[in-house]
Amino acid sequence: MADQSRPVTGYPAYSGAGHQPNGYPNTATATAYPYVAPPPPPPQNQGIIIFIMWLVLRPQIPQFRVETLTLSNFNISTNSLISGNWDARFTARNPNSKITLYYNQIEAAIFYKSDSISETTVPPFVQGTKNETTLRATFASLTAYLDDRDSINGERNRGAVNFNLRMMTRVRFQAGSWWARRRILRVYCPNLSVGVSANSSSGSLVGGSKQCSVGL
Repeated sequence: MADQSRPVTGYPAYSGAGHQPNGYPNTATATAYPYVAPPPPPPQNQGIIIFIMWLVLRPQIPQFRVETLTLSNFNISTNSLISGNWDARFTARNPNSKITLYYNQIEAAIFYKSDSISETTVPPFVQGTKNETTLRATFASLTAYLDDRDSINGERNRGAVNFNLRMMTRVRFQAGSWWARRRILRVYCPNLSVGVSANSSSGSLVGGSKQCSVGL
């Protein structure tokens, strides 16, 4: 199990179609097709069997949403350093009726626009069929640098600041004796509006839970 207290650094670059340069699903171009893409059937008998199993099971990718996001000890210094503590609660849903999901190496990060503020890890877990699992990710920053201090102060003066949450994990699909190879799952939760004014150092998510984009 990964050390949850150790910050995570960086994500592997990915430049596939329908993704942003940072590897997360592009909400403007990503399709809504909910199924995992089928593997190409190799000529070997074993590969053909795996492909047939995929056709029978029709695995669907999991769904994620942010339930709550709270902010405390929030401050932006005159030299554009941001500090604060963020506490995010997620719900992960396995929509499959025959497939169990195994998550490991779960990395999470919080951003303001494209500026990374803080990174952390989430404990690995196993998710049964048609199951919903609650996850928690906490972030802390003392000296993260922001390129656009005026922009975040402007949002704060209007009473709310938008943050983006991103997660990346390795997930494996399993049904009985059938195991799919591990896939990298990317979760992107944009425009999470946290109500915090210029005279306050704390706030919480505005407008209720937010659905995230998920892609392989």
